Amino acid sequence: MYHESIVSELLDWIEHNLDQSLTLETIAAKSGYSKWHLQRLFKSYTGHTLGTYTRQRRLTMAATELRMSQNSVLRIADKYQFDSQQTFTRTFKKQFKTTPAVYRRLPEWPSYGLCPKIELDERVMAPPAEEVVAEAPLPIPPELEWVGLKTAINYPCKNSAWSNWKSCPQSAMSKSC
Repeated sequence: MYHESIVSELLDWIEHNLDQSLTLETIAAKSGYSKWHLQRLFKSYTGHTLGTYTRQRRLTMAATELRMSQNSVLRIADKYQFDSQQTFTRTFKKQFKTTPAVYRRLPEWPSYGLCPKIELDERVMAPPAEEVVAEAPLPIPPELEWVGLKTAINYPCKNSAWSNWKSCPQSAMSKSC
């Protein structure tokens, strides 16, 4: 499928350029699609917006680097294109529920918040919503018997009518309501 290969190539390209400045404009230019169409296409295949996926992947790579290297938080924030250490810390805390410094010192490596690279696999991937076609006919339900209470009331009397109706379902079974 043509669109799937475009999205798959785009995922690989994003993965190799996480340490570069990736804007929607740059990614759209790389794909050859308009920003609007690319966003729609990407979300239909991955379930993520481009911005969310890119940010989560950058933070996952930064979390890995925090655990595997001695680089400063500021250097890691700068490498993954965050404007400042404060912005990086705030965004990191939103995704991982802890600050980068605390994350680095945790005795266990928590998996919470990690976003793995999306690998598109046509064997398990559902097609985008606009390509789904219902082939089975809709079943026709058997005839239903409707039970109801018809009454005309003045607005101030509505509570008494509701009280009468609440007792009706028990008697509706015996068809005396």
